[in-house]
Amino acid sequence: MDCKQAGIDLHIHSTASDGTLSPVEILRLAETLELGAISITDHDTLKGSRDLLEAAGSSVVRVLTGIEISTTPPDFCKIEGSFHILGYGIRLDDPALNQTLETLQHARENRNPFIISRLNAMGLDITLEEVIQASGEAQIGRPHIAQLMIKKGFVRTIDEAFEVYLGFNKPAYVDKYKLDCQKAIEMIIKAGGMPVLAHPALIRIPESSRLESLVRILKEMGLQGIEVYYPEHSAENVEFYIRLALGHDLVVTGGTDFHGAIKPDIQLGYGNGDFFVPFSVFDLLLKRQQTMV
Repeated sequence: MDCKQAGIDLHIHSTASDGTLSPVEILRLAETLELGAISITDHDTLKGSRDLLEAAGSSVVRVLTGIEISTTPPDFCKIEGSFHILGYGIRLDDPALNQTLETLQHARENRNPFIISRLNAMGLDITLEEVIQASGEAQIGRPHIAQLMIKKGFVRTIDEAFEVYLGFNKPAYVDKYKLDCQKAIEMIIKAGGMPVLAHPALIRIPESSRLESLVRILKEMGLQGIEVYYPEHSAENVEFYIRLALGHDLVVTGGTDFHGAIKPDIQLGYGNGDFFVPFSVFDLLLKRQQTMV
């Protein structure tokens, strides 16, 4: 395989958070698909990256440590809902980061009983024990609850579960503790990593000028990149984000946000089938990181 001609995927979720494939299964799938490089970016945990790095050994697929951290947006944005920062090239044994991630993981765990309670109040017969049993070793979250809701016939799809019950501002939605955005960026940098703004099109900012203001503020906090290539980004989005990255001296990254069976239409490395992130993106990311050391 010629890595330089291969595609890459730098946004992947494993069973360490809310994906359905283990890190080893993801690596083997990446090899089968002849991807050049991957990064497992599980939510608020480095376990997926640890397991991937341990399994990578002699694999022809290059691997990069990664994470996706749920944060609060900067105050001026007045954004509701999720705001995510990706981190790449992190030292997996950084004590301060690992301690903070442990707090975030507990927050995720403590949220689940409240979600179940709200579903029960709406007449849906579902228990946390059932979710845990059905999800195996995964870090339980809303996607796993949604999967069980499908199995029990309450909804037909995961999208329906989120649109009717589990999504932001829906009747079973329960907010959780999030890390301050600036603190997340600082902790990623202190752990030797590169902080990157995840899937900007999913941030509820309609005006491009406000998004540019957000990027400018994040750059002042230490942001190093923008996730330009993403399955839900239109061609116009990609063009604008590239200009934004170049204008603020930020690296360009990309990935599918692969979750396995939880997002069955999204293939590893190829998204909906016509998605492709060139290996040069991986090369430039590594070169930028070397300048930060």
